[in-house]
Amino acid sequence: MNFNELADDPEDTQHSPAERAAAASRSTWVSVGVNLILTIAQITAGILAKSQGLVADGIHSLSDLVADFVVLFASHHSKKDADEDHPYGHQRFETAASLVLGVLLLAVGVGMLWSAFVKLENPETVQKVHVIALWVAGGALIAKELLFRYMLAVAKRVKSSMLVANAWHARSDAASSLVVGIGIIGNLAGYPILDPIAALIVGFMVARMGWGFGWDALHDLMDRSVNEQEVEAIRRTLLETPGVSGVHDVRTRKMGDMIVVDAHIEVDAAISVEAGHDIAVAARQRVLQRHRVLNLMTHVDPWRRPDLDHATPAAAPAR
Repeated sequence: MNFNELADDPEDTQHSPAERAAAASRSTWVSVGVNLILTIAQITAGILAKSQGLVADGIHSLSDLVADFVVLFASHHSKKDADEDHPYGHQRFETAASLVLGVLLLAVGVGMLWSAFVKLENPETVQKVHVIALWVAGGALIAKELLFRYMLAVAKRVKSSMLVANAWHARSDAASSLVVGIGIIGNLAGYPILDPIAALIVGFMVARMGWGFGWDALHDLMDRSVNEQEVEAIRRTLLETPGVSGVHDVRTRKMGDMIVVDAHIEVDAAISVEAGHDIAVAARQRVLQRHRVLNLMTHVDPWRRPDLDHATPAAAPAR
């Protein structure tokens, strides 16, 4: 999964940064409640039922709790207005939060891998688990899948890559609970080694997802452009502005979930500077209204009718 989930509709006319922050806060507090209950239930049941896989899954849920508070912190700061030190606003707090989520997932995954390897090197220490572990794993699977679907729906509605990251963090727990459930079933069926194997698989899944989120966020912090579909939609909006004869050199860079755009627009070379400026202002307003663009910087180039460019030059006077 990547952030192209947000490219389903390249034009966003409804959601301001403040609305995204409010949506992030609501959905994240729901996640906090779910993860708090699951953390307590999974770790407690895992210890009592002697299931390493369930304990690992509970630690994963605990990492979700930490991640949720990172999201809340970022949402609070990203909605601050622009200031002298941050003339484009604070939207990149969201990108930084996505990077932290990725690093957190990667660290948790590596820790789970190490713990599972230790158990696999000493298979005689693996004990048979109690059936209660299976019920807890099944309940966690259902709760995490429902939480994922809820959070992803909110993220796509308000076009927040940070919420997409947190939603897929929840899906990683759902997938890990499924694997843990299978490992517990195998353990109960007489194959105790399947429980730490399940923990090993979960660790790999978590580490891989953490790497993906961290890598994407790092690219966004290095001014990665948005996808071509969204760039083309912005170019089309500029071209549809009355008075704009051509558009070229459209460049974009991510600013959190918003976009900063530079573009060259062509206007009739015969009109006044003031008229060209008015066209550029109108083009900028149309883009800001129709897309998730934080700022658009336009450069006005002169455009001449092709028939005038190729007109026959006047004959030189006779000497």
